[in-house]
Amino acid sequence: MDARLEAIRDTVLARNPGEAEFHQAVTEVFESLGPVHDRHPEFLHGAVLERLCEPERQIIFRVPWTDDAGRVQINRGFRVEFNSALGPYKGGLRFHPSVYLGIVKFLGFEQIFKNALTGMPIGGGKGGSDFDPRGRSDAEVMRFCQSFMTELYRHIGEYTDVPAGDIGVGGREIGFLFGQYKRITNRYESGVLTGKGVSWGGSLVRPEATGFGTVIFTDEMLKARGKSFDGQRVVVSGSGNVAINAIAKAHALGATVVACSDSSGYIVDEAGIDVPLLREIKEVERGRLKDYFLRRPGAHYVENGSIWDVDATVALPCATQNELDGAAASRLVGSGLVAVGEGANMPCTRDAVAIFQQAGVLFGPGKAANAGGVATSALEMQQNASRDSWSFEHTERRLTEIMVGIHDLCATTAEEYGDPGNYVLGANIGGFVKVADAMLAQGLI
Repeated sequence: MDARLEAIRDTVLARNPGEAEFHQAVTEVFESLGPVHDRHPEFLHGAVLERLCEPERQIIFRVPWTDDAGRVQINRGFRVEFNSALGPYKGGLRFHPSVYLGIVKFLGFEQIFKNALTGMPIGGGKGGSDFDPRGRSDAEVMRFCQSFMTELYRHIGEYTDVPAGDIGVGGREIGFLFGQYKRITNRYESGVLTGKGVSWGGSLVRPEATGFGTVIFTDEMLKARGKSFDGQRVVVSGSGNVAINAIAKAHALGATVVACSDSSGYIVDEAGIDVPLLREIKEVERGRLKDYFLRRPGAHYVENGSIWDVDATVALPCATQNELDGAAASRLVGSGLVAVGEGANMPCTRDAVAIFQQAGVLFGPGKAANAGGVATSALEMQQNASRDSWSFEHTERRLTEIMVGIHDLCATTAEEYGDPGNYVLGANIGGFVKVADAMLAQGLI
């Protein structure tokens, strides 16, 4: 790391103790930015990095609610509004027991660069709660969401901060949140949340966008090497919305996805994952992957194992942060791995990324590869602003154009800065320069 940036990084880490994921994200970005500051000393003079690492606003609040037994439950809510240089804060809400301030700050920091790469006028933010919707009734989830929005509503708006979904927050949760916002404000402000139902202001392709976008970006990387998804053996971690749609898109491009996972284990289906069956189990029945194994002849189930023990030529980690470590990366490289596209936020550890890059494996970092979700959220905002609704084909075409544009920006930026094929460097510099230029143009705010 450049010595000038290392000193800034050390100060950031000292000011934010105990936030390991945020530290990891900051360090990964700083390691790429030395060449930028050689060309743009005004960024150092303007303390752009110091300002960028300090959120514009951090909100932490209590969320009281009652469960079905009448017991009072207390959770903690968060919204970190990180940077608005390019537009209103934009980023998801995550409901999961692991959520704490460090996770939200890591996600929000990454969101700044991800949103900048899309070319859309949106800033970076993130939020959530340590509430776990798994196993809760619809009535309990509704009561929690209503309590959560009763505090959050005063901090958001279509020109201020536009949350969306993330882990644990799907169409059900967005519906309850939007209903409470409308109830409190007496405004039908469609653009205040994205990921809404299609019949009441949502966008077609939004549920598919992150998974589709990850595969589109990875396919562009493969094309740069004269390859494609056709004939690839693919392993996808996770079995939620992102993973299921990544599997569907990879199959559509001619690949065979042979494995996916959930928190209990993973399945291997050499014939290719049956997407309709997987959707029925995970999205309709809210079941476990073991149910897939019981209903799919020829499938194999491994409880509590690592999905990265399965051989693959393309890996798409779509579950959670730091799920793929150095040991798993070495094993995958040994099995003939060609490309990795991050469908989750920072699912590969720093050691894993270094191993992939040293082995010449194509590596698409999450801030670029999984930007399809927020890109389509911005398209939803466009439709809301114009009181319009686009077809699936038109919206998917716009998503594809955005993802190809992100790939090309990362590739050309990496080449411009002397490291062709390094998509990590290309994504970090490409996103940072856009935000830094805007911050300097708007003065010391």
